Amino acid sequence: MAFATEWLEKRALFPQLFSETPDNQTGIIVVVPAFNEPAISVLLDSLAKCLEPDCLVEVIIIVNAPADADKESIRHNNECIINIESWEKENLNCFFRLFVFDTGQPSFDKWGVGLARKAGMDEALRRFNSIEKSEGVIVSLDADCIVEKNYFTSICNNLLKKKEHTACSIYFEHPLSGKEYPEKNYKYIIMYELHLRYYLQALKFSGFPYAFHTVGSAIAVKAGQYVKAGGMNRRQAGEDFYFIQNLVRTDGYFSLNTTVVHPSPRESYRVPFGTGPSITRLMDNSSDLLLTYDIGAFMELRQLFSMAERLFRSSILGIQDFYKALPAGLKSFIDEKEWLSRIAELNKNSSAKESFTKRFFGWFNMFRIVKYLNYVHSDIFEKQPVADAASRLLSLTGNKFSSNDPNKLLIFYRSLEKG
Repeated sequence: MAFATEWLEKRALFPQLFSETPDNQTGIIVVVPAFNEPAISVLLDSLAKCLEPDCLVEVIIIVNAPADADKESIRHNNECIINIESWEKENLNCFFRLFVFDTGQPSFDKWGVGLARKAGMDEALRRFNSIEKSEGVIVSLDADCIVEKNYFTSICNNLLKKKEHTACSIYFEHPLSGKEYPEKNYKYIIMYELHLRYYLQALKFSGFPYAFHTVGSAIAVKAGQYVKAGGMNRRQAGEDFYFIQNLVRTDGYFSLNTTVVHPSPRESYRVPFGTGPSITRLMDNSSDLLLTYDIGAFMELRQLFSMAERLFRSSILGIQDFYKALPAGLKSFIDEKEWLSRIAELNKNSSAKESFTKRFFGWFNMFRIVKYLNYVHSDIFEKQPVADAASRLLSLTGNKFSSNDPNKLLIFYRSLEKG
């Protein structure tokens, strides 16, 4: 039995989608959910212009639609399939194999991009399983993206060929100007991306050890690790956030910053949160500001995370004293009984400081951090204009760069990640 056979039998969303056997040299499979994407050839052209990696590549496109999709979206899905087939005929010498599967309008409850992404990634796993390649890389991408020419070579050299690496968040940059969209789209995407990068740097400032971007169009994972992480989940949206939570605590997760995915700055009503909906809300509200979390909340987290190691083998009295010393927001968010029982449980199941710390951050993970941030911003902290928050964080961390211009701030924040 191959490495993922049992998992696929129990947890795959669909039975086998494609009968064609993958080549044994296949090392990367890119999965693209596509709903209402008639311009899919833009992505395909971008992928075809990439440098060829030292392995074979496949691209799987999952054309899909929810049960309540309107007629225009269904028509666009049909156009998408026709355009994929036409593109394939016109690009017979393309270095990657192209597959498309039309799910139609499945009867699954809460069908959305999460299930479409899972359908494609499960199939990519099935294909790697058939050639017994647990080190094969499954890449998650979106239909409205374009990529840099070294996209495949970077994934190949930094993930596929590195045994110590198991999964990664891929560096991304939205376009900040252009004629394809109204000027407001670019204005708001600057603020939204600045929010994402401020949030990442604020997490690092807090001392959280698993600070990574959680963008569905910029994830890659080895097939074996996909199984260990439980596979892509069935959430209608936010599937990337929850999936990455299961990946980041492994030692082999990293940020791949040597290539770039360029997501679109367009509006979208397809999912309840994320880039598209955020741009839509800003456009609808005609707001000049995007509000983000106050850095004060991250300073509270910094105080908590700095004491995590000292909680190991602490007495009940010591754990109580730690709780009393927590800042107001955290003390309000965490019930004292929960604190005492949780820390005692972590100590009971940890034989060393390292395992205790890992379990601690398994408890106070990205999901709990978001819950905390939303909680304390309801009555303790007030959200701040993203440029103000980003400027204050730079000052706190000793960076000499100073500006209140969101565009200039974003460029600087990008440089912090690219190194």
